[in-house]
Amino acid sequence: MDLKLLFMSTLFGIICCSSAQQEGNECIKANALSCGECIQVGAKCGWCTDTQEFLKQGEPTSARCDELESLRKRGCDKIENPHGSQRILKNKAVTNRKKGAEKLRPEDITQIQPQKLSLNLRSGEPQNIKLRFKRAEDYPIDLYYLMDLSYSMKDDLENVKNLGTSLMKEMSKITSDFRIGFGSFVEKTVMPYISTTPAKLLNPCTGDQNCTSPFSYKNVLKLTSNGQQFNSLVGQQQISGNLDSPEGGFDAIMQVAVCGDHIGWRNVTRLLVFSTDAGFHFAGDGKLGGIVLPNDGKCHLENSMYTMSHYYDYPSIAHLVQKLSENNIQTIFAVTEEFQPVYKELKNLIPKSAVGTLSANSSNVINLIIDAYNSLSSEVILENSKLPEGVTITYQSRCKNGVVNEGENGRKCSNISIGDEVSFNINITAQGCPKQGKPESIKIKPLGFTEEVEILLNFICECECHKHGIKNSDMCHNGNGTFECGACR
Repeated sequence: MDLKLLFMSTLFGIICCSSAQQEGNECIKANALSCGECIQVGAKCGWCTDTQEFLKQGEPTSARCDELESLRKRGCDKIENPHGSQRILKNKAVTNRKKGAEKLRPEDITQIQPQKLSLNLRSGEPQNIKLRFKRAEDYPIDLYYLMDLSYSMKDDLENVKNLGTSLMKEMSKITSDFRIGFGSFVEKTVMPYISTTPAKLLNPCTGDQNCTSPFSYKNVLKLTSNGQQFNSLVGQQQISGNLDSPEGGFDAIMQVAVCGDHIGWRNVTRLLVFSTDAGFHFAGDGKLGGIVLPNDGKCHLENSMYTMSHYYDYPSIAHLVQKLSENNIQTIFAVTEEFQPVYKELKNLIPKSAVGTLSANSSNVINLIIDAYNSLSSEVILENSKLPEGVTITYQSRCKNGVVNEGENGRKCSNISIGDEVSFNINITAQGCPKQGKPESIKIKPLGFTEEVEILLNFICECECHKHGIKNSDMCHNGNGTFECGACR
């Protein structure tokens, strides 16, 4: 064969082979001009810091960035390839205590471990953390009973009047630290939801029925451990009335969620029981009464009454979900048979909520609450705060009886009894560096619980050799340039 032809075919073979290798090689394709740029491409990429002789004649500086195996084959001795790491900063053990043992303050009970970590993230390299969750025995519970006091709930009010002491007795089987509160709602106090004639504003009911003036939401009793006081105050409540069928319960739920000081919520299990025999108005329905200003999600209670029902629209479902989640409130919808389908759809949109069928006169409300509480507390679901740009998170749960969940189900475990322990493997990965490159933090918490895990994220954006750059180095052209990580830059 002609020598020239042989040379050309060999060269063509080398070029083809080289370009085929480069085709799937993201490190080379990135054309990284510095070590920092190179290590952000992905965890497979390394930067050769051998002096200038490493590069063949005509090869660009970016050829220093390559897959690790390839760099070794090319004869590189010094490769920058930093790895991520993690440190546990707060690691209080989960609480092991039995009912009847010495009473602990809520803040001294730990159900999730560890509580704080610091991660150093290298682009493309996951950091795996393991969280333990254990349901504590005798965990304190706050329960707020929010009741529809429109006229159709007249017979229900009679049965709720003794709820305080009866519920105290039943809940004592679950916890020695239980508090109960009470609030009521009817509707926005404008037309067409209520009649605004002077007589109807005084007594909205027909015939000889004596009803109280309509109102939007009233906080009747702050959370208390005095069941007798609950019975006494609820016993003094009077039914009211309105014109349309759906009620203004969403206004009331929003105030219960955001008015923590007025309601008296502690950092414990927070249950909201929402009791009604009707549907609900939501965002947009306020237009009927000329109210177009979106609900602001803030507390507006004066003298225990919601004062802005005529000013702000009803909240949207999404807004309620956000505020209930932010305030760790688990909702139990105690509603009559007729409205089960509607509230079951609502339950699917509100994490950590349950629906129970309320008998026509609320006589079964205690059993309903106990069943719903058991259902809610037997499931743990992890959620994380907003992730920084380029950061992803995946979950795997290891639940009871060796059950392992992945994907979206990896965030949760079900059928957890008091005293049971489950664990979660969580992978956190960064792609590249955030624009600022500054440390960030995220939080992971079990829905409906006040405890959370704080994770500080530091990003590895530069190589170690970057710290040792030599300005105006003789290695660079006439001393013009900084010699860093084996190259002029």
